[in-house]
Amino acid sequence: MHVVSSSSLTLTLVPGAKWSGIIGKDKELIFTATESGANLSMLLYQANDPAERYSMSDSLKAQYTAYLSQGRVLMSDNGRVLAAITEDSVGWHDTICGCSAAAEIEEAYGRTSYQEHRNNRLMNGRDNFLVELSKSGLGPRDLVPNVNLFSKAVCDEAGTLQHVPDHCAAGATVTLRTEMDILLVLSNTPHPLDRSASYPSVPITLEVRDAERTKVGDTWVEKRPENRRAYENTWLYNRLKSS
Repeated sequence: MHVVSSSSLTLTLVPGAKWSGIIGKDKELIFTATESGANLSMLLYQANDPAERYSMSDSLKAQYTAYLSQGRVLMSDNGRVLAAITEDSVGWHDTICGCSAAAEIEEAYGRTSYQEHRNNRLMNGRDNFLVELSKSGLGPRDLVPNVNLFSKAVCDEAGTLQHVPDHCAAGATVTLRTEMDILLVLSNTPHPLDRSASYPSVPITLEVRDAERTKVGDTWVEKRPENRRAYENTWLYNRLKSS
C-alpha cells in the first residue's frame, strides 16, 4: 500500500499486477490502456474510514444508469462522492459484473502456481484485491462490487450478460477526479466474462496529478439533482474535517 503525497506520480500496471494507495482529494487519476482490450478492476474506500466505500447500487440508481462514463460520479454508501469521471474516451465502464476469480481463470487458461510459474502465473481479480486489502487491515468481508474500467457488458435477448470484445481501443483513457481522501485498489486482470483465447495482456498506466477543486456548475456536479446532493454532503464533510 502506497501513500501518494507528492503532486504527481506515474506507474505502469503490467498484466496480472495489483496496486493500492492512499490518494488525497483534489487529484486527477489518468488511466491509459496502452493496447486494445484492456480491463482494470477497481475498488475505492474512504481513506480515513474504510467502512465507507464505493457503492455500486447507490451510484447506479442515483444516476439512472447501468454503467459509468464521463460526467458520472462514484458514490459511497454514505451518500458522498468519492470520485468523478471528468474525461473519458471509452464511453462505458462496467459496474455490475464483479472481478475474476481463481476458478474462472483456471478454467479458461489452465492452472498456474507461484511454485511452478513464479511471476508468470495467471492472476485473478479477487486474489489480487484480497492481497492489497490486507495491507490496510481489510479482508474478504470488505470486498464490494467493483468497477471494471475499459470494459463493457450488455444483456442479450435472453437476459444473459455478455462481454463486448474490442470495446477498448489502444490509447483509450479515463480520468477520475478525487473528491475525498481515498484508498484506491487496482487489479489488472481479465474481466470475468472475457472469453479471449489467451490471457489478456494489456499494460495500463496511471498518472496522478493535482487537479483544480470541483465547484458548483461543473458538469459532474450538476448532471443530476442526486449528484448535487451527494456533493453537498461531501463538501460539508470535508469542511468539518478540516476545521
